[in-house]
Amino acid sequence: METSSPFSFLNNLASSFTKLAGKVQPPTWVVDELHQRLVLLLNHVLMQEPEAMARLARVQGQVIRAHWRQYSLGLVATPAGLLDRASPNAKADLNLRLTDESGKHIIQDLLAGNKPALSIDGDVELAAVINWLGENVRWDVEEDIARIVGIAPAHAFVSLLTQVGNVLRNFVVTKMPDSASSRNGKTT
Repeated sequence: METSSPFSFLNNLASSFTKLAGKVQPPTWVVDELHQRLVLLLNHVLMQEPEAMARLARVQGQVIRAHWRQYSLGLVATPAGLLDRASPNAKADLNLRLTDESGKHIIQDLLAGNKPALSIDGDVELAAVINWLGENVRWDVEEDIARIVGIAPAHAFVSLLTQVGNVLRNFVVTKMPDSASSRNGKTT
């Protein structure tokens, strides 16, 4: 007698959500607000790294456009070394396109510690700056939480989140039948 994995329910749930998300278009104002919040978060992280700001300032005025499915977000480097939203009709100097259409696969890749598959087209110098940012800039969540609740509680909270993240990452890599490490013969 064959038995199915108890994790197949989660896999089916993720597949159903992905199919539904592909059919439902959120209101324009929701997408706009999410873009604005993302820019604020990116700038918050960038302000913690002076070298990142210096590198972005060198490519000021250049536009980076990120694409996934029907969604697109244009960012422009400012003279201050931060990011701002580019106008929708601004010509992109660099296009970054997530090639995997499945949100589930992208999340699996990220949780497994892999970079999602990207198609890159445009200015090589700008691409090098963006690559450097992706490799070297990290959000120090613990420092931000410590400003609110203090150092010890922040450390305990982030340690707990790290443990949960490790368990989730282990689950994705070893238990999910469609995990990033087994998809399309890809090895991690």
